Amino acid sequence: MKRLLLAFLAFAGISQTHAQTTINVYSAIVFYDGYATNVSNPVPANVIRLANYRYAKKLTDAELNTFQNKIQMNVSIGALCDNYDRIGGVHIAFVPKNQATYTLSDPGVKRIEIGRYITPFMNKNINPTSVPYTYEVNNLYNIFSNTVLRAAYDIYVELDVFGVPYAANTQVAGCANRNDVFAGTLNFVTSNDPTVVNTFNNLLPLLDSNELNNYNNTDQPGQTVRLINFNLSQSTDNAKFFIITSPHGAGTNGEEYVRRQNFVSLDNAQVLTFTPGGKSCEPYRQYNTQGNGIYGPYVQTTQWWTAWNNWCPGDAVPIRTFTAATISAGSHTIKYEVPTAVFYGQDGRIVLSIYMQSTNQALSVKEVSTVDVSIYPNPTADYVNLKSDKKVQNIIIYSLDGRKIDEVRDSKIDLTSYPSGTYLLDISLEGGTQFKHKVIRK
Repeated sequence: MKRLLLAFLAFAGISQTHAQTTINVYSAIVFYDGYATNVSNPVPANVIRLANYRYAKKLTDAELNTFQNKIQMNVSIGALCDNYDRIGGVHIAFVPKNQATYTLSDPGVKRIEIGRYITPFMNKNINPTSVPYTYEVNNLYNIFSNTVLRAAYDIYVELDVFGVPYAANTQVAGCANRNDVFAGTLNFVTSNDPTVVNTFNNLLPLLDSNELNNYNNTDQPGQTVRLINFNLSQSTDNAKFFIITSPHGAGTNGEEYVRRQNFVSLDNAQVLTFTPGGKSCEPYRQYNTQGNGIYGPYVQTTQWWTAWNNWCPGDAVPIRTFTAATISAGSHTIKYEVPTAVFYGQDGRIVLSIYMQSTNQALSVKEVSTVDVSIYPNPTADYVNLKSDKKVQNIIIYSLDGRKIDEVRDSKIDLTSYPSGTYLLDISLEGGTQFKHKVIRK
């Protein structure tokens, strides 16, 4: 009886395991100087070199049919002749069906970013010479298995990392006169897991690696706002929004080195507040083998790291999410803001990607627009200015208890006659964009 029981338990244990399938997309594919003219070096079969820093490969029907509801994405970046920390990512590109090739700027191609990472400071002559990044992307199953989407688009996986070899040309032995910067490997591991519940059957790309910086109407100290407008033809339930964002700019007082609060609102309701960073980078020290990095020779405390760093070289950037139970038909606005961003010396940027999945409607991938807004200074002693690429139609000023105080049709709001405190601006721009924003009079 004991032998039978052990045999039954062994069988039960086996039955609980989930058979895995690995789908390899890239194997040690070589990236080159991101600022240089595209190299002509051969690429692997069925791979497109969109740029020195980005490759694309179409998933075949057989591969798409292989995916099950549990999906892990594994990325490995290997050291070549770039020894600095760089930003890279993985994107899914939706290319009109049977279009043989495409470019990065092809207007018919829609993208979502599904993973972002920061390379460590690596020296190719010192082990370890590669760094792994792992992502749980179960939500992709409903994209890869969507027959309506697949009938309209071919689905490509894009891998990128923007590197430059100039420092390594002199600092890394064997890198003189070379322009290869990193090598990238990507695969998906998929299995069926009955505990994974994923009912998203629709997709709405919103932003892909969209940059907020001083070149996009967001250069005023104290205010960085991006509005993302989208339109739904009918209401949708259980909408989940995926956000990847990271600040960059390594100069003096650069955005990489100052932790700031980020705010996300949907139709004037705040849905997400976070400050990037907040973790120790010590677990990634092993991959930072080049001495010009931020690590220095000694282990640092968690308190030291979290006082200033927004991300760790060698780590993946978090994928943040929020959900909305129901979104009605019509126009909607996401407001993404980093109120204290400065971009000191006109340097730096915040790289933002957003997409949405939902359960019960065929969502358009076309009806999306963005508006950049600066509202400054804030706080103010007298006037608040509104700068935008859309003309102001009107601004209603409310007290925090909801009383209407004034209404203006100008981009300069005079607060000199108001007592000190916080006020709410209800702003309408041409084209139908409407949003609310708090300002403080000192």
